[in-house]
Amino acid sequence: MTTGRPGATGTLRFPSAFRWGTSTSAFQVEGAVGADGRGESIWDRFGRAPGAVENGDTGDVACDHYRRTEEDVALMARLHTDAHRFSLAWPRILPEGRGRVEQRGLDHYDRFIDSLLERGIEPLVTLYHWDLPQALQEAGGWRNRETAEHFARYAALCRDAFGDRVRDWVTVNEPWIVGLLGHQLGLHAPGERDLRGSVTAMHHLLLAHGLAAGELRSGGRGDTRTGIAYSLFPHTPDDGENPADREAARHSDGYVNRWFLDPVHGRGYPDDMRRHWEHAVGALDFIREGDLDVIAAGSDFIGVNYYTRRIVRAERGEGPWPWRVVEGRPGVPRTGLGWEIVPDDLRDLLVRLHTDYPGVPLLVTENGAIYRDEPAPDGAVHDAPRVRFLHAHLKAVHEALALGAPVEGYYHWSLMDNFEWAMGYWPRFGLVHVDRATLRRTIKDSGHWYARAAREGAIPASLAVEAGS
Repeated sequence: MTTGRPGATGTLRFPSAFRWGTSTSAFQVEGAVGADGRGESIWDRFGRAPGAVENGDTGDVACDHYRRTEEDVALMARLHTDAHRFSLAWPRILPEGRGRVEQRGLDHYDRFIDSLLERGIEPLVTLYHWDLPQALQEAGGWRNRETAEHFARYAALCRDAFGDRVRDWVTVNEPWIVGLLGHQLGLHAPGERDLRGSVTAMHHLLLAHGLAAGELRSGGRGDTRTGIAYSLFPHTPDDGENPADREAARHSDGYVNRWFLDPVHGRGYPDDMRRHWEHAVGALDFIREGDLDVIAAGSDFIGVNYYTRRIVRAERGEGPWPWRVVEGRPGVPRTGLGWEIVPDDLRDLLVRLHTDYPGVPLLVTENGAIYRDEPAPDGAVHDAPRVRFLHAHLKAVHEALALGAPVEGYYHWSLMDNFEWAMGYWPRFGLVHVDRATLRRTIKDSGHWYARAAREGAIPASLAVEAGS
């Protein structure tokens, strides 16, 4: 794989096969929660609890993408993207999570996939992006081992329906976030606060990945690939000269990153984190004989969801953690949510993954920034900070490619402003602005910038001329 050097035109060229994509998830954009036999999900239930979501927002309408798929695929074509990552809504296909199949749900995604392919847009399909059927939650959810088995049967159903046209599948999105926010801190659905329950759920999510990977590879296309989209955070010691801070950063990296990457790639759970969890929650007896072999069924690619870094200090934090995550550095630019913008860490993360798990292709499955974008009087949406964010992170990807990291594509989060979980609708991540009252779509300046990059397969070496265009 080669990348072009800056030439006379001052551009950084990407490989011809590099994918220029966008990303969404079903619950965040589809709406139509009662349409065509869809069952209730944990986010439908959680979002109606008082105070669970800012401003009392729900996903009932979201972006109405379920009813506007043709309009939204046409938007992707205007962005000149050739790839799109989206998730299937498990309760739209299996309203109870198992048993009865809702054909109208299958038909919807069948049409959507065909519509993408007709416009030359390659689908990257996520099976689970947090919308567990509520009926399975009532049987224990991800704390119940049987949920992983139900997930494998769901994967087989999707393989039979779509596997002739879908090559790449993300089985599970961000298992650490599901465990942390959904089961440990109670900030996401299903709203549980149970430390042992969280590590149990994370194990069952990885088991679900392994079982589903086997099902997906057993049929469909001969070139089927599966992977997980991980929430990966590079770790920086607060004081790089302090051995205790360096050890704390290593420990936190095990908790956030290695606990998931290592077993999926055949190394088993890292010893330091096994000791940590055994001390924190007792015997890990939910890990049964043979589980690690199933989990190590492998990952044909690593999905990288990257937003920012974690700076860690060796200081007792809340709960069982022998570290504390500290505020970022002064002078470092930040997004509208206050997250540090550190694109060099994305480059280093991609190179690290290539070093630690050699030969495994990499996909940047999520990367983006929250700003409070609103239309100007002329109706345009001028989001120069997002243009700068895009440029800096794509430049970091280009640098990682030059250093040998096998990055196959970049999927910007997100295609459009959507329902951002417990934060509701105020955070705007999209390349496309969505008016909350009318649902009118407007391509932002960042969308036009990204469209030019995707069309040309290149970004400018400098943003001096391009930033406001």
